[in-house]
Amino acid sequence: QVQLMESGGGSVQTGGSLRLSCVASGRAFVMYVMAWFRQAPGKERELVAALEGTGRHAYYADSVKGRFTISRNNDQNTAYLQMYNLKPEDTAVYYCARKIRGESSYDSWGQGTQVTVSS
Repeated sequence: QVQLMESGGGSVQTGGSLRLSCVASGRAFVMYVMAWFRQAPGKERELVAALEGTGRHAYYADSVKGRFTISRNNDQNTAYLQMYNLKPEDTAVYYCARKIRGESSYDSWGQGTQVTVSS
């Protein structure tokens, strides 16, 4: 069974930066769309960014465009979320997830990492 392990969360002040990492076990990492979701207390989980296997096509939620960058290293089975100019509204538990390209559902999820942005 594939495991996804996030790291890199923490507490920063408004305007700060963090980089999240997600290491995936298993094979054929390049075949999967890797994504980052987040869930704040009392809110629904939302898709923040996603990146297909070649790394050429990315999706970003409007709320993070221009501030967050998703990337991946297929040789190291790792996906990243670089976050700049963080705002208090970015505070949430961040989860990485994967799915086969073309599928509607993400089939594997990490345990989550907390990001807290103070004003």
